[in-house]
Parts: sequence; C-alpha cells; structure tokens
Amino acid sequence: MAAPTMPQPSFLLANLKADSTTKPLLQRCQDLVKIIDEYPAKELHLIFPWLVESVFGSLDGVIMGWSLRLLHSRCSEYNIVLEFLNPSGPMMKLVYKLQAEEYKYEVPVNYLPGPVRACIQEGVLPDCPLFHNNLQFPPSGVLTPNIALNPFEFFVFNFAYCLITPKNFPQGHQGSCTDSAYFVLVDMYLKYFLPSEGSVPPSDSRGSVTAPSPRPSSVSFAGYGVHSPSLLKHHIFHQPSVNADPAAQEIWRSETLLQMFVEVWLHHYSLEMYQKLQSPQVKLALLQYRLSLSSMPSQPHAPPGSGTLHTYQEPFSPSEELVLVVRLLVKHLHAFSNSLKPEQASSSPSAHSHAHTSPLEEFKRVVVQRFVQQKLYLFLQHCFGHWPLDASFRAVLETWLSFIQPWRYTGEKSNPQPDQNRTIPDKWEPFVQENLLMYTRLFQGFLNRAVRMDLVNAKNALMVFRVAKVFSQPNLSEMIQRVEQLFLEPEHVLHHRQPRGYLTPSHGGSFLSSRQRVVTDMVFKVKSHVYALEGQDCQYTQMFGTELKAAVMKLIQIIAQARQTAKRISDQSSEMAASGSFLSWFGFGSLDPGSPFGGAEAEDSGECLRKTHEFLDRALENLCQIFKLNQNQLTQLMSSVSSSQDEAQSRQLPDCVQEAGGLVLTELGRQQMMNGLRRFDVQYQGDPELQPIRSYENALLVRLLYRLSALLNQRLSGSMSALCSRPDFLGRLGRHYLTDPDAAGRLRQSPMSLRALERRRQPRLSLRPLASYRTLLLLLAVYMLGALLSLGPLSTTALLLAGGFLFGVLMTLCGDKLKTH
Repeated sequence: MAAPTMPQPSFLLANLKADSTTKPLLQRCQDLVKIIDEYPAKELHLIFPWLVESVFGSLDGVIMGWSLRLLHSRCSEYNIVLEFLNPSGPMMKLVYKLQAEEYKYEVPVNYLPGPVRACIQEGVLPDCPLFHNNLQFPPSGVLTPNIALNPFEFFVFNFAYCLITPKNFPQGHQGSCTDSAYFVLVDMYLKYFLPSEGSVPPSDSRGSVTAPSPRPSSVSFAGYGVHSPSLLKHHIFHQPSVNADPAAQEIWRSETLLQMFVEVWLHHYSLEMYQKLQSPQVKLALLQYRLSLSSMPSQPHAPPGSGTLHTYQEPFSPSEELVLVVRLLVKHLHAFSNSLKPEQASSSPSAHSHAHTSPLEEFKRVVVQRFVQQKLYLFLQHCFGHWPLDASFRAVLETWLSFIQPWRYTGEKSNPQPDQNRTIPDKWEPFVQENLLMYTRLFQGFLNRAVRMDLVNAKNALMVFRVAKVFSQPNLSEMIQRVEQLFLEPEHVLHHRQPRGYLTPSHGGSFLSSRQRVVTDMVFKVKSHVYALEGQDCQYTQMFGTELKAAVMKLIQIIAQARQTAKRISDQSSEMAASGSFLSWFGFGSLDPGSPFGGAEAEDSGECLRKTHEFLDRALENLCQIFKLNQNQLTQLMSSVSSSQDEAQSRQLPDCVQEAGGLVLTELGRQQMMNGLRRFDVQYQGDPELQPIRSYENALLVRLLYRLSALLNQRLSGSMSALCSRPDFLGRLGRHYLTDPDAAGRLRQSPMSLRALERRRQPRLSLRPLASYRTLLLLLAVYMLGALLSLGPLSTTALLLAGGFLFGVLMTLCGDKLKTH
C-alpha cells in the first residue's frame, strides 16, 4: 500500500495559514507536532517567523496571536498551549532544530527598547551583545536597520515583547492575573533555564546546537566576577557567552533568556541616563564605531534632529501585569543565586579554580549584580516617580521589597522564628553594599509618595506598614548605616590606606594592614555601585541623616493625623448606625436629599477603618524602631496633632478661594484633602426633584407628582417669589413651606457654583415626599384612625391640612428662638 502523499513544501506555509482560520487549536497543535518531527530544518525555516507571530502576536499589536495573557486555567485551551510551549515541548524542539543550522531572523530596530533604538539611530553601538553583535547595516536607500537573531533569540524576544505590546483586548478582559498562561510560561522558562538545583537540561534536537558566538578558550568567565577595585563600573557585556567547555554550551541559553527579559522589560529610561551609565571603554568603542560609519559610502543620511539626545523622550508606562512578571523574575533570580554552594559563593574570582566550578555556578554568583541590578533600579525609580497615587502601586512596592530581601529566598524551611523577629545574618552585608541605593534612594522615593497618599485608605496604610515592617527587621538598619559610612569615607583617607593595605606581614606589613585592605575593597565596592547608578557627581542623602529624618517625622505626623481621621469617621459611622431603627426599612431613617445613593463606600466601612488604624499603629512602632525615636519624641509629636484640633479642622472647608464658578482648591487644600484632614460636604447639585427614585418611593407617584409640582411652580413662580420676599409674618411663613434654609447652609460647604446655589434658594413647591411609602403609610394610619372616630375622608383631610398649617405657624413664630437655643 502506498504511503499517503505529504503536502509539497512550497504549500506548507499556505496550508498552515488556511488551517489557522478553520481548525480548532488542538488539531492545529497536533498537526504542527507532526510537521516539526517530519520536515527538515530547511523547510521549517520558512514557517518559523509566521508560527512565532501567530502564537505571540505581531510586534505592532495588530495580530493578537493566541492571547497568552488572557488564557487562564479555566479555559479549555489552557493546557494545550502550555504543553505546546513548555521548555521541552514541540515549539522549543523546533527552535533547537533551526538553531543547529544557524538560521537568522530579522527584527526591525523600531521594536527594540527605546534607549537602544535611539542609540542605534544616533549611530551609537548598544552595549548588549544581543543587539550590537547582530546589528545589520541597511542597504542604500533604507533608513531603518535590523538586527539578525538566531532562532532561540528570536523566539525569546517575541515571547518577552508579547508582554509589553499594546493589545486591543476585548472589553472586560485585561491580562493582569498571575494564573494566566503567559505568567505560568515565564515561571516555567525561568525554572528550566535558570535551575536552582541541578544543571540546565541539554537541548533536545538532532545534532548539536551551537552557540551564537563562542568565547575563546583563553578568555575565562571570571570577567563576570565581583567588582574590580575601581570607581568606574566595569563593562559586563564585553565578552561572548560560551567557551569551549562542553558544559558551558548550555549556559548561553540561560544568559540569552535572562538578557532578553531584562532588555525588553526593564530597559526603559531616558537616553541621557543611558549615556551616563556607559563606561569609558565603551565610549571609546562608540567613537571608533562612529568614525567607521562616517567612512561608509552607503550610509543613509539621517534627517536633522532624528535620534539626538535632546529630542529623545520615551513614553513608557509599565503596566501592573509587567510589574508582577518582573517581581516573579526577581524572586526567581534570588532563589537561583542563593542556590550557589557556600564554598563557591565565598571564593574570590582571582583565587577561584575554574576547573572545579561549573559555568552555571559562576553564573549564579554574578547574575543579580551584573545582569539585573542597574536596569531594575532605574525601572523602579521610574515607577516610584510616575505611578499613580492609588492602590495599584502595591505591585511595584512588593517588587522592590522582594529585591531588597534576598534572605527570604534561600530555600531554608526549618526556621521557627517569624519573619519580623528574624535577625538578618551579617553574611548579607555584602549584598547591601552592592545595592545600597536600592535601600536608601528608593526609600526616599517611597517617603515622597507616602506623604501624598490618603493614609485613611486601608490599602495605602498597608503599603506604609509593609515598608516599615521590612526595614525594621533586626540588624538591617545597622547594616545600612555601616554601608553608608563606607560610602562617606573620605577620598584622601583611601589614598593613604591603599599602599599599606597590600603589604603582607612578611614584607613589613601587619595583620592590621590586611584588615585595612578589606575595608578599602568594601569602600571601593560601595562607591563603585553608587557612582555607576547615579554618576560621579551624585548628591547622596543619608538615610539616617537629619534631612531624611525630618521627612520621616513629617510622615509620622501625617500618620497620626490619618489615625485620628479614621477614628472620627468610624465614630460618625457608629453614631449613624446607632441612630437608625427598625422603621428605617420603611424610610423612617434620616432622609438626606443630598445623598442620592445609599450605602457607604468600601473604604469607609468599619472593617476597613479598623484595619487602617491597626496598620498605622504598627507602622508607627516600626518607624520608631528603625530611626531610634524615643517615647518623648513620639509623645511630643503626637501631642501636636491632638484629637480636639483635628475635630476642629474637620469641620472646616479645605483651603480654597471663591471664584465666579465656585470654590477652587489651593495647593494647601489639595494636601489637606489627600491626607483626610479636611473635606467638602459633597451634596447633590442638580434639581432635587430629579434625583434617582429610591427603593422606598413609588415610581409612578414620583413621576406624576413631579409633573404636577412643575406645573404649579411654573404658573405660580412669581407669586411664590413675591410672598417669600415679604419681611412680615406671611413672608416668613411662605419661606418655611417653600424654601429649605438648612439645605442652603449645607450647600455652602459643598464645591458648587454660585449660579447653582442661587437656583436652589428659589422658592418652589415640592410634592415628592407624598410618593414615599413612609408618608403613604402614615396617611393610611391617619385615615384609619379617622374612620374609627367616625370621620369621613374629607374631614380627615381638612384636619390634616389644618394641623400642617398650625404646625407651620408655630414653627414660624418660635423658629428664631429655637435656632438661638
């Protein structure tokens, strides 16, 4: 029997494109598995770019792809996608099959991170080898250059770029959940290519997979070691990724994956900062690169002003989903780095024997500081300065707190101490030295945000508590202080110490000089870190200095004010709840026409206010512990924010000015409102008769009585205005029935225009209270009582009108005395 005829290779791509619109995902994946197994790499090479685009979507966001960010475990296609794209699945098998043949796939420079793209357009060579090793000069007449990536790089780039590509998601669907297929795949790739235990599994493909650019055997991996004793940061990407060691042939995938994730997700900041972070060695290479470009005859002429430093500005706004994925990356890198064996972690690069250490172990020792630290710091700094002042900042906050607590990801399970009582061992002080700005500068950035947040909100109070709790861990503040002292070590002292520090006892030195050498190395390490991230001319502010302590005292004062505001709101809510009764079900409770919608917001509920008070109390305790504030200082500060003072301020309006359009807040007024110190009594500003129909009102009666009252007000408006403007008893009686002076007084405390306020003061007849079930119930009871007393409906109606008139006369006569009382 003849074998079935396979489709011709020239029609393979066309058939796949046709099947993508007709077949379900499961059948398409099954067909792709057969094609990957049976077709040679030469023919699979033609369908690879289309397949990657159909899975991850196009780089411009027009093609949605498989919508990995929207697939959750409840979806039927979830497991199919994970099985096809997992690190040892069919898709990765295709990647390795093409990798063995050294195919290249082009990506336009326009889709690279903003700083890298601007550098290339300016004629500057980017520092990452993923880009500058693969940069291709365009032919004559083409303005946009490309980068040529190998199959693995092309796959990882599209996977990473899928997260930041703007997508037109269906309404109500946003990719922000941590159980999406994309989030799970990121976790899979990190655990597979950056394993905490064991080694990276070999690539499963026919033939050997070659690295993109082998490192010469004479060049060791030690260049990625600890910081060299220089105040200038050593350039870390100057070497290729793989040496001749067969064990290192798999490390290039780990490096490529991590570098691509970091470049695509974190490499977003101003080009000025990007240029400032370049080392002198790189700048010399860039100069040579520019000179070589100027001698090329086919180099296109760039339009004036394109890509220059003064015109570059990247509109980058990270999403909450991106931040959650970055936090996953940070947590895994800590676990990956902490899995390094203690004897290898403590050995120095100079004395390290590469014959006894695998490249993966060396990679663990330097992965955080050399691959992630710089770009993550600038990414977090950007988020701290530009993220909205709302509860979504929690994702950024937890990412920062995860990075500065590597001791949480050591894999040690046998620890009976709770986190807040666990003393941080001194072995983590080198990490603090290499990441000082992550602790101090970002803490200052958080302080600037905290004093502008509404701390009465329980979610914002929780963020302040989380930061205070982390920094109050035993021994952490002491380590930060010691590292700050190393950075503040005077330069001239170092110059005198250094020559003596390298003497040994056999050459006239002493063991004290060895100690001085260690201190000098630590000083250079700290200064190298700070200058690399902030530049040589940075103005460093001490975390425990007088300036920052004053900012902390201001935050403590705001916390105290927020505590009392939360207590006052809670007391008011309790009083309103206690004033209710069983008859409130019928609408007998307080009827405020300025509150069209019943029910309190979630942030003002009693449970949230209780949590707010608890979080702020514990945050105060932790801040006092961090900055060594004694009880007298705290008592003096708290006394300045007394409850009586806060109660008096709460009854006042925020600071504002009166203009033609109404009250306008000043800058002080905005601060008072954001911190809950003062607030407007916001009232309904429209026509009271047009408020939404309540559940305790009859809808038909509301509409009929509104038409009747509108007709009467239209025809009798002149007579009612004349009656209410009289200064005698009849005028006062008319104002009692036709105006609401108390409501007008409340509206003065609301930010409404003068025109609207005057319109509310005009006399008008309102019949809407008659549509309330409460009023109808009362009338029914009165008429039933009249029937029991042998009174007819007309007699009962006359008695009601007479009683209402006499009550109005009494209130008019005694109204002034009652108000004075």
